[in-house]
Amino acid sequence: MKTLGIHHLGLAVSDLEATANFFIDCLGWSLVREVPEYPAKFVSNGEAFFTLWQTNADSASFDRKSNVGLHHVAIKVASEQDLQEIFDTVSGHSGVTVEFAPELLRGGPAKHCIVYEPSGIRIEFIWAP
Repeated sequence: MKTLGIHHLGLAVSDLEATANFFIDCLGWSLVREVPEYPAKFVSNGEAFFTLWQTNADSASFDRKSNVGLHHVAIKVASEQDLQEIFDTVSGHSGVTVEFAPELLRGGPAKHCIVYEPSGIRIEFIWAP
């Protein structure tokens, strides 16, 4: 038996429109499909495929230190320059909270940064040469 990697990543989000706009307008991903009756939106950059699912209005925020679940999602970038450009773009996007700017990962040479997108999902962008 052989697995081949992740087909898609499903994220429960508190603000479907803001999160979809983060991926589409800010990162340049494409809207692949919508499921209005759920509601849900599926986005992709041609390699990664994320499904975004609207939660109920009274849903509690996830605490990575207190709850079992998704600690963060890491998205790879092609170069150190791309990492900085992506950080510069996402850190100025409405609703985004910065955890930390690009820095060496455990002494390098890899570099990474972490932000919270508008629904509070913790996203790492990583360049690993």
